[in-house]
Amino acid sequence: MSRIGRAPITVPQAVQVNWTEDNLVTVKGPKGTLSEQVDPQLQLKLEDGTLTVTRPSDSKEHRSKHGLYRTLINNMVVGVTTGYTKMLEIHGVGYRAVQQGKNLIILVGYSHPVEVQAPQGIELKLEAPDPASKATRISVTGIDKHAVGQLAANIRHIRKPEPYKGKGIRYAGEAVRRKAGKAGKVGGKKK
Repeated sequence: MSRIGRAPITVPQAVQVNWTEDNLVTVKGPKGTLSEQVDPQLQLKLEDGTLTVTRPSDSKEHRSKHGLYRTLINNMVVGVTTGYTKMLEIHGVGYRAVQQGKNLIILVGYSHPVEVQAPQGIELKLEAPDPASKATRISVTGIDKHAVGQLAANIRHIRKPEPYKGKGIRYAGEAVRRKAGKAGKVGGKKK
């Protein structure tokens, strides 16, 4: 039995979970509404504020989907109650971001500014700089875990942290492996 799949999902009182016959699960909460199509072969059961997902057999296909769909439903419940946030930091001399309405203008060494538009349901915000590293901080907030993570990854992809000086956009707390430059070269000149 899948340890993740058999774990029950605690549904708070402020959250409503409904599903159709073909397992289209809809979760409504204080922060919004999310829906996900769950495999119709899996059974859902809600009693006493606890949602359980069960599979019909121990076949490889059912075992692989059991934990996946249980986690997706749990992510929806957490999303509509507390939401998700990803923090990014911009490191580098002259690298910065500017808030323009709901969108961000990111200046990271290109000949042009890069505009990042916030999709529906996701909020982009500039936070106070980190006092230790003086890096510009960006928060990506929303109720859909996948959408928040994808937008954060897209922003990081604009200018990935480079290994020599560590300049670029990184997740908060991400360790960037550094390399020695030319001074770290071992050996003599080639003939």
